[in-house]
Amino acid sequence: QVQLAESGGGLVQAGESLRLSCAASGRTFSSYYMGWFRQAPGKERSFVAAMSWSGSFFDYRDSVKGRFTISRDNAKNTVYLQMNSLKPEDTAVYYCAGSKGGRPTRDRYEYDYWGQGTQVTVSS
Repeated sequence: QVQLAESGGGLVQAGESLRLSCAASGRTFSSYYMGWFRQAPGKERSFVAAMSWSGSFFDYRDSVKGRFTISRDNAKNTVYLQMNSLKPEDTAVYYCAGSKGGRPTRDRYEYDYWGQGTQVTVSS
C-alpha cells in the first residue's frame, strides 16, 4: 500500500509560480508511473503531467507544456510539479497519483493510488 500526500498549493496571481510536492510513504514507489491531475469546480478530473520511474519518459497536456515541469526524487519518494506562468484557468485542486503498472497513461482509472489533493488558486 502506498500513501500519497500533496503539499505546496496556495493562492497566487497570474504569472507567478508554485511548486507542488507529493510525498509517498508505505512502500517504495520507485517503479511506479507517477502523474498529476487536476479538478476544477464542476469539471472532471483531468490529466496534467506524468513521468516514468526512470525519468526517461515525460507527458504533459498541451495547455501546460512549456510552463509546468514534473520531476521526481526516488531517494526521497517525492514527486514534484513546478508550475510557472500560472493562469487563472489553472485554478483547480491538484492530485498526485501513482500507477503500479508503470506504463505511460493519461487515464485516471489506471492509477492505483491518489493523494488528498491540494488547492491551487490563480487570481487575474
